[in-house]
Amino acid sequence: MEYLDTIMNILGWISGGGILVFATWKFARRKAAAEAKQAEAVAKQAEADAEKAKAQAMLEQQNYYQQMADDLAKDRDYYKQDRDEQRERLDKLTRSMMEWKNLTDKTIDDLRRQVARNGRQLEAIRPFMCGDLKCKKRVRVAVSAEGVVEQAKQEEKKDIEPLDMNDL
Repeated sequence: MEYLDTIMNILGWISGGGILVFATWKFARRKAAAEAKQAEAVAKQAEADAEKAKAQAMLEQQNYYQQMADDLAKDRDYYKQDRDEQRERLDKLTRSMMEWKNLTDKTIDDLRRQVARNGRQLEAIRPFMCGDLKCKKRVRVAVSAEGVVEQAKQEEKKDIEPLDMNDL
């Protein structure tokens, strides 16, 4: 019987230990399931936070690029306006230069006509010119724009003043 007691003790231990092991195993499994559920919830929250952070980063990046595009458009408008102002200034200068050229051409033509007129007048009075500026027989003449010479009536003076070079 001793064997029987020993077997019973062993069976009691096994059954008592088995119940204890079974109860421990059951509570441990519940605890592990709750921890796994909590870890899964934490992982899901972390994943949601990561997605939210990724979306926020993408939104910030989009805002940054939008700001760059707006700045670029503003700069483009500024440079367009500056270009238009420069073109307007260039057109104004071109018109001014063309007016000056036309005026200069007209002035040059007038000067050429005046030189030709002066040449005709000089040719008309050449026979009356004397190389001696102190000559007392000089006769004053008037020459029209067409080169017609008219002798000015002068009273005969004994002492005729010599002509200045400006009178020629």
